Amino acid sequence: MIIRLLSAALAAGFIAAIVVTGLELTLTSPLILAAERYERAEPSHQAAKTLPIVLAHSGHDHSDADKAGPDRAAPEWQPGAGLPRMAFTALATLVGGVGYALLLGAVMLACGREPTARTCLAFAIAGFASVALAPGLGLPPELPGSEAAPLAARQAWWVMTAAATGMGLYLIAIRRSFIAILGGLILMIIPHMVGAPQAPAGTSELPAALAAQFASRSLAIGFVLWVMIGLGFGWAWHALARDSARGAARA
Repeated sequence: MIIRLLSAALAAGFIAAIVVTGLELTLTSPLILAAERYERAEPSHQAAKTLPIVLAHSGHDHSDADKAGPDRAAPEWQPGAGLPRMAFTALATLVGGVGYALLLGAVMLACGREPTARTCLAFAIAGFASVALAPGLGLPPELPGSEAAPLAARQAWWVMTAAATGMGLYLIAIRRSFIAILGGLILMIIPHMVGAPQAPAGTSELPAALAAQFASRSLAIGFVLWVMIGLGFGWAWHALARDSARGAARA
């Protein structure tokens, strides 16, 4: 059973990664690149002062390195533009897809559900609602350079919201008693009553329309990711069962 679960998760993650990586490179990567240009841009009153320094380095912008001192960390490593960045995007999507597929299969089996195509799709949509849609209502996907609350606070709220939404959906869809449905609804509402951590007051050069476009596209791609994981897991689970049955018959 464990081998079958792992194999189905690998297949589902790979199938989802192929589709979703293409969507990311087409729909969200250009927005990230545009946001990084805003993030690196200096305010207009400082640009004129720093321009001669930038040109003096033969076209290489060392402004971040120049400003890095003993009290300021050096810029974080990033993959190079072009093929390296595409490769890391695909790898991250594959790892995330396989992880979510493992979670999906484990939850279905723990709930005593046979991973049919219909069941896998239903659980996949619930997974999207738990880890993407519900947290996204308070903490929408953010572009580089966006104002944001401290990372630890955002992570804690995300975990609370995902866990509460998942448990709430379980009580509503699986238990289905009046008390369970009421408790599930309360669980799903509590994180939003508490409220997501708010970004500190400040200014951001990012246009609001760009940030909104990125958030909506990211959620849409997340939905496609989960649907592909669900469909791929259901197909792989039964394909592995058929292969096992054929092998047993031949033996």
